Amino acid sequence: MKKLSLNLAAMSLLLAFNSCHHSRPEPSAADKIMFAKMDSTDKADSVSAAAPAVQMNFAQAQDKSNHKRKVIMTGYISVPHFSYQSGKTGQLGFIERPNQVNGDCILSITTGKGNNTLTEPLARVVAVCDLDSRRLAAGRQMAGDYYANRGESGVNIRTFHDYHEVLASPDIDAVIISVPDHSHALVAIEAAIAGKHIYVQKPVTYDIVEAIALRKTVEAKKIILQTGSQQRSERPWRSFRAASEAVRNGRIGQLKTIKIGVGLDRPSGHPPAPMPVPPNLDFERWLGSAPEQPYMERRVHPQDSLDGRPGWITTEDFGLGMITNWGAHHVDIAQWAMGQELGGPQTIDARAKFMTNDVGTVHTSYHVEMLYPKGVRMVLDNKFENGIRFEGDDGWVFCARSEDSEGKPSLRASDKKLLSPLDGNTVRWMPSKSHYGNWLEGIAANRQPIAPIQQSARSLEACAAAWIGMKLKRKLTWDASTEMFTGDDAANALRGRKARKPEYDFQLAMKRAGIA
Repeated sequence: MKKLSLNLAAMSLLLAFNSCHHSRPEPSAADKIMFAKMDSTDKADSVSAAAPAVQMNFAQAQDKSNHKRKVIMTGYISVPHFSYQSGKTGQLGFIERPNQVNGDCILSITTGKGNNTLTEPLARVVAVCDLDSRRLAAGRQMAGDYYANRGESGVNIRTFHDYHEVLASPDIDAVIISVPDHSHALVAIEAAIAGKHIYVQKPVTYDIVEAIALRKTVEAKKIILQTGSQQRSERPWRSFRAASEAVRNGRIGQLKTIKIGVGLDRPSGHPPAPMPVPPNLDFERWLGSAPEQPYMERRVHPQDSLDGRPGWITTEDFGLGMITNWGAHHVDIAQWAMGQELGGPQTIDARAKFMTNDVGTVHTSYHVEMLYPKGVRMVLDNKFENGIRFEGDDGWVFCARSEDSEGKPSLRASDKKLLSPLDGNTVRWMPSKSHYGNWLEGIAANRQPIAPIQQSARSLEACAAAWIGMKLKRKLTWDASTEMFTGDDAANALRGRKARKPEYDFQLAMKRAGIA
């Protein structure tokens, strides 16, 4: 099959996921697909720079004809420890879209220091896109150097500023979106409307209304969407799959309590101070749908380095803080384990302190209690170890990304027998060696990936509902069937917000596309 380069365009976003290596058979020439990356400032877990576009090889693709297959990627150079994960219940069926891989794809993948997606056997970077020209250049340089060091010559890594140019390309079929949280929905919805398959970072959207809208658009356009909930995949943190499968299969008896630690954001110690916008950053488009405000470097991303945590993560207008940042990871696994991946809490009682007189604006300390069906109580507290502890009648299991300060393993239980291998007559998660690879395989096979929008929207809803409880400082009642708070106008008003300008309004984009 002829190799085709992809064009990527993206908003200034931080892409913060690194691809995990997935062992696959060597693809034939007929299975090769080309990708491009769109960059911006996304992901709370890491920092990003410009993201390269890649050419990908689909091993064992169902269609081995000579149709063009292109992918465009959006992302930044990410901080080291990020990777895709997967894990799915298998409850969702295939998407009815025959031969949908027969076009081109837009994929957004990030190139991370120490965890480089350039080495992914199914992909080749061909373009980068970012709203910050410095990061755009850095992404292009990184990708170009990688191929040059492999002995290639004449490598042409393209660069893009506007992601709309990517979405307008008829030969692009899929895209990875790694923009800051407040821009996830707009870019993803426009990508779905354009018929592109999507990989989008977690939390899947900034707020509840956006999550519902994205799900509706993806289903209307029959798109394969993977959410960056890497803890569902086997690498690099298999602990979450093992613990959640044990809980789902009753190993700890009747589940009673889930205790979750998602880390703690602290004030920067710097008061808010407007600054001139650097000439290399398109701040107007980076700001997007968020409320009008002056530029502050500590609320965007570092200008003198590709390292460091981007400031938008601790700015409430761009992300809601740890409750949706890490909460989207751990609450997702907790709901998965208890069989509520398509449900949600019944009541939310949340309290938190928020940063004041600081460039940061998100919550600091927090205590959240959510009651789920069957009387399961979920508790999040900043004093808890980062991870998830499931407690039941017959014992407990704990999972995290790494061992604790005392050297205790990332996966442990009250009795090691609770984590012994499961037999064949049990609920098992979808195989997923790598989160990114699982998504591509889903596109090729026309099937749902391990972290589909139907489930990631529910994970976001629980986390965002907790944030609303923090803001209102009172107990809330949530109806998962309607995705609204019961008899509470004030709480429902915080489910979404109005876009700053019409051009950044995802609802107008949906209306133009005939999606009500």
